[in-house]
This record gives sequence, C-alpha cells and structure tokens, in this order.
Amino acid sequence: MSDDSFFSFLDDPGFLAAFVEVSRPRAHGAGLDPYDYDRVTAPLASAHDWPAACAAAGQRHAEAAGRAAAEGRGVTAGEAYRTAARWHHVAGWLPHPDREAAARTAADADEAMRRALAHLDPAAERVEGDGFAGWLRRPSGGPAAPRPVVLVVPGMDSGKEEFHAVVEALLARGSAVLAIDGPGQGVLAAGSAPEPDYHRVVGRAIDALAGRDGLDPDRIAVVGLSLGGYYAATAAAHEPRVRAAALVSGPYRLAWDELPPFVRATLVQRCGGPEAARAFAARLDVTGLVPALTVPVLVVEGGEDVIPGVTNATPLAAEAPAAELLLVPHGNHLLGTALPDWLPTTADWLTGRP
Repeated sequence: MSDDSFFSFLDDPGFLAAFVEVSRPRAHGAGLDPYDYDRVTAPLASAHDWPAACAAAGQRHAEAAGRAAAEGRGVTAGEAYRTAARWHHVAGWLPHPDREAAARTAADADEAMRRALAHLDPAAERVEGDGFAGWLRRPSGGPAAPRPVVLVVPGMDSGKEEFHAVVEALLARGSAVLAIDGPGQGVLAAGSAPEPDYHRVVGRAIDALAGRDGLDPDRIAVVGLSLGGYYAATAAAHEPRVRAAALVSGPYRLAWDELPPFVRATLVQRCGGPEAARAFAARLDVTGLVPALTVPVLVVEGGEDVIPGVTNATPLAAEAPAAELLLVPHGNHLLGTALPDWLPTTADWLTGRP
C-alpha cells in the first residue's frame, strides 16, 4: 500500500463533519472559544481546507496581537498571541503527506507561543536539547524555596501549545512546569520520528534543568496526554528521577489493523512511512513496563473514550503497585468534555507528591 493511500479518507465527504464534531471538545480543552471554533470550521467544504482555515484564524489573532502590542496593551497582546498559537497548532491536527507544510504550521505555533510568553510570562525560559524543545515556567510570587517540576508531555498529533490549561493549573498550585515537544511532536515533528523509548527524552530534559534557579531536582513528575500517557509511563518506569506520573487518556496497547484511518495516517506522516508507523505502534504496549512502575501513577480516563484499535490504560491502575484510577464516566478522549472533573484533581495530585 502506498503512502498516499493512507490519506484517501480526507476525500470522504462524511469525514469532515465527523472530524469537526469530534474535535470540538479537544479544541475547547486546548483553550479555543467554541463559537470561534464554529465560525472557522462551519464554512469548510473539504477536509483539505482545514489546515488553511485554522492557520488563517491563527494569523488573524496574531495580527490583533500585533496591534495591541503596538498600542501598549501587553496583556491583550499576549492573550491574542496565545490564541494564535492554539489555532496554528490545531491546523496540524489533520495529517498531510507534505511534511514541509506541517513544519511551517508547527513553527508558526511555536513562534506565536514565544511572543505570548514574552508578554504574559517574561521569565519563561526556552529549554532545548537533543530531541526536545519547550518552555520552563515558574509560579509567580510565593516562597523562594525550590519548586517541584512537572514535565508536560504531548501525544501523537499534539504539542506544547495545546495544554496551556494544564500548565496554568500546575503553576497555580506552586509547581514549576516544563512543557515540551519531543521527537515527532510539535515544532520537531517534521525533522524527527516519534520515539517509543521516550524516557530517554525525559532524561535529557531533566538534565537540562540542572543548575537552574528555584527548582527541586528531587521532586520531578510527568503528566502525559493521549499517546503522551504511554511516554509518561516509560519515563516513570525507566527514569529514576521521575517520582510520579499522571497518564491522561493514555493507551495500554495499539492494534494497527484496527486503528481508524485518521490515526494510521497521522502515524504514517509522523513516522515517515507505513512500515515505520506499524513498527512504532507495535512498540506501544504497557505490559512490559508494569513490573518497573513502582512510583505513584495516576491513570485518568474518560468513560466515553472509545477509539478502535486502542486499549485504554485503565487496567494499569490495577496492575501497577502504586497506581490509582480517576475515571470520569462522561469524559471523552482527553476529557475536553469534563475539564472540571479531572484537571483540578490531577493538578492537586501531581503537585502534592512528596
């Protein structure tokens, strides 16, 4: 089967309506206004129009941010740049065989977030290394004692721009936060393939924190979202400096032949071809990690999170010795339909580890 055949579902007239509908809660969870989302997506005639329409929305908000900045309205500028970053990121939710186009979208999201933080959190630090790039932020005010650090890890088609609400919830509870893109993710997606041994990425990110002011190297946790849940599990199992991990809508294992066309196409794009994608999917099985998962683990699941070919990580809560389950019956994948029911509790759990 050719690479192009994996993307033929984009020509299905029924796919666009279904994708717009299923992505609405995710967009809400990412911080987009639902009415703005509807205004952008309602006129679309084809799934092929999605990237350009979302990118145009991002550009619109970036231009508004530029005007606000020129008028000295810094907070408004920062908020508009942050919205621009979200829209540019959302433009990349549909896979496309043109990785250069995906690279431009991710770069625009990354730049918009840089400008947002310049206004909203000037103390934010860019942290980069081999196979990762992200932003380190510290909570404002409070005691000067070293802060715990939570790494925020995105998933298959997500990036550091998507989970601003998670970052803000952790900051509000006194933790420093490093939100990263890893191999095959966000700003690094076009130039690298996803890494199943993600604990190596987390290890290098932790190394990069050494010597930075105000951080407690003995209190490091990881929260992974969607495929990032698997990445967080590998970090908790194999990186000894990780003291706790939360897995939000993470997979237990994948069955390649049963996955929806959208998921397979995304993996083909990110991995660089169908055989590499199939091999990557075969590596994503938590079974072998369970004996090494001895640190506290919180498994966060939505009861309405059903994706063909994906076994959710719910069984892990019973198998790992220090794991527990937070199940939200009405939550969907990434629980964008139930933010109040999981995010505050998960942020409390992550920041309350000793």
